[in-house]
Amino acid sequence: MAAAAMSASGAIHAATPVGMRGRYLTHVSIVRVNQIEVTPTKNIGLDESVDNRPERIVSRRNAFAEGCPGGKMTWAISWLALKDDRKEYKEARRLLASFHDKYGDEVTFIPGGYFAPMYETRDHVRQTIHDALGQVSTIVGGGYRPQSLVAGFMDAENQRHLAQDEGIHVCQGQIWSQKDIDNGDGDGGICYPYYPSREHYLKPAQGKADFIDCVCLDGWTCDFLSARRDGFKGGFNSRMGVGPIETVQNLGTTAGRKEMMDTTAMHFDSGYALNQFGFVTGIWETSLGHDEDLTYWLQAVRERWPDTKVMTEGEFGLEWRRQTPNNDKLNYRFDAKGTGAPGSEKNLEIQWFMNKEFRLALLHDWEKKTQPMAIDFTRYDLKAEEPQGLQRQWDLMNVLNEKETRPQDQPKRLSELPMEDQRIIFRRYPELRQVG
Repeated sequence: MAAAAMSASGAIHAATPVGMRGRYLTHVSIVRVNQIEVTPTKNIGLDESVDNRPERIVSRRNAFAEGCPGGKMTWAISWLALKDDRKEYKEARRLLASFHDKYGDEVTFIPGGYFAPMYETRDHVRQTIHDALGQVSTIVGGGYRPQSLVAGFMDAENQRHLAQDEGIHVCQGQIWSQKDIDNGDGDGGICYPYYPSREHYLKPAQGKADFIDCVCLDGWTCDFLSARRDGFKGGFNSRMGVGPIETVQNLGTTAGRKEMMDTTAMHFDSGYALNQFGFVTGIWETSLGHDEDLTYWLQAVRERWPDTKVMTEGEFGLEWRRQTPNNDKLNYRFDAKGTGAPGSEKNLEIQWFMNKEFRLALLHDWEKKTQPMAIDFTRYDLKAEEPQGLQRQWDLMNVLNEKETRPQDQPKRLSELPMEDQRIIFRRYPELRQVG
């Protein structure tokens, strides 16, 4: 079994786990009109209404049920899909309400087509969320209120308002490791649940003064090896993981499904052994189809890891919140070898260390037994600030970043980092002194 860190003698050092235990999977399906509805009055991309028709929605729910009987999923509906008066969208809204009543599914809102902070002011985003949540409650009826918001990216201030003003304490608010792909950048955070800082949505809160009582979740579980890449650099897809676009659609059914399972195993096998906790998640647009791949994936997960709990975003986030009152004990560790898929080199091994103070990634060739090199060291104890204007770059980068987009981002030995950085790392992980 791979370990998060090994001493020179090869002894395994397991993580001190956070309060949550077990394997968890969440699935979100999106219902929309246009491809990327960045504001209530502006959209980018194609009209997808024909691919969001009611029979496609029913097909998606049936595929989920076939793959995971008794499981619950989250539906996120866009602004235009909430407002559209065509009979198809009236029926779509009725269907989502019926899924809540029949299966216990969560129905919520997605603002900005994943990219609200990049295209709209915080005040306007906040008002849109407030209005849309009210409409969702009306559609479902019976005093219903979603437990989470699905947002792609969401700024810290609106996550604070979500908790404080809307009473919602879970937000799918970051797309881990995304950079130079689609319409927004957001590399620099940790891929498992955390409470964000008021300074920056990717920074874990450091204490009571900057604490936001909203559990921030990743939206797509990605292969750790491919995720270290910048966009499509080298001809590879940095978002490859459990999503169908980057796997089945690009690699073919056999190779694509293998990559979906291999990425899941990074969390449910070695990751679970290290953390006693595993979290895998994905957002699949209804318009894209691939329902048969969803069924396959869920069935394969249940067969291989039968203890996996499949639940809604809100249920999962609130369960984590009940067991984890703050970020003080965050200590997520991952050790993953490449899967052999394009961009995930089989001879490479990456180790991730993620906690309240920093995240650190070490990469080496395990076949040649090369020296581990630091490819990312992001400090969270330093001051951070989100963009104030509208722009695509919402990264959090300081010392060293995995994407290698800045001159300073060349891989380094730990001993080549500044002494203050070494002190911070070795204080928390003394065994890494032997890495050199």
